[in-house]
Amino acid sequence: MSWDDFSDYEYISVAELKQRALRKIKSLQESGEQVDPVEAASSRGLIAKSFWGKAWCKHLEAYSDYEHRLPRGRSYIRHSAVVDLKIQPQQVTALVYGSELYELTINIDALPAEKWAAIKALCQGKIGSLIELLQGKISNEIMAIVMDPKDGLFPQPNEIHFNCNCPDWADLCKHVAAALYGVGARLDTAPELLFKLRGVDHQELIAIDSVVSDMTTGKTSRRRRSLKSDALSDVFGIDLDNDTPADAAPAPARRPTRSVAPKTPPPRKAQKATPFVPTAAMLHKLRKDHGLSMAAMAREIGVSAPTISNWEKKKGPLTVNANALEQLQRLYQATD
Repeated sequence: MSWDDFSDYEYISVAELKQRALRKIKSLQESGEQVDPVEAASSRGLIAKSFWGKAWCKHLEAYSDYEHRLPRGRSYIRHSAVVDLKIQPQQVTALVYGSELYELTINIDALPAEKWAAIKALCQGKIGSLIELLQGKISNEIMAIVMDPKDGLFPQPNEIHFNCNCPDWADLCKHVAAALYGVGARLDTAPELLFKLRGVDHQELIAIDSVVSDMTTGKTSRRRRSLKSDALSDVFGIDLDNDTPADAAPAPARRPTRSVAPKTPPPRKAQKATPFVPTAAMLHKLRKDHGLSMAAMAREIGVSAPTISNWEKKKGPLTVNANALEQLQRLYQATD
């Protein structure tokens, strides 16, 4: 017998637990606390409803070490007991309401570099876009890769470390179990947090060849903007074939009907001879040249501030989506 049998000794009905938790959330918010409560999916009693959320819960429930502790956690998450939950790289912090409010921390090891490299190699060229990835609209082959129990994205039990200030001395108390389920519920609305939690950049799963194909396509996409061929040439420093052969004779000039002095065109600002190459160093220099913070740079090119931070830490060429690449080229041409 453990303290789990006595830690919430006062009997609290499910309905009363939910009401107390909701009152606590309201009280914290009114006092100025920035809490982010978790709401489980209500459909058929599910905790999560998206591909990533359900996949997280499925992996959690596959751990035999946790099977006797998870049911109480499921009850807590379904009845709004997770008052606050925040996900950062390799860490989850939460406030869970039982007989009182408990604070807990869950540390999760970063995905090993060799495992992430293997996942990227297996996924290369097989995922259409970041939106499809985050929405879980991926093939069964990719699902099998990312959900692999041993070599996929999800942590193993020995990679999960937690601490709760409740009196239960068990390895996994019901408050921690509720918070772990809360991660699954949170992935319904922010699936990119799984990659953040494991310390990897989900954009690396999109191969550069698919990005180039998307940028040069003539079809209108609801998910991406397209670059014209001359813009792509500026960005990557490559020559693209046009419809006119190089050795074709020029069209004959038309003779003017009267002599008119030619107008001198206004001077044009010369384009930079060297194209912008998206690397961490070039991105950092471009941001400094324009006097932009990471947040301001993110707004300029249409990505998040953490993405800018991650890009500036990487080595070698960056994998940048079409719209962001277009905006970076614009900023680059605008520098003196």
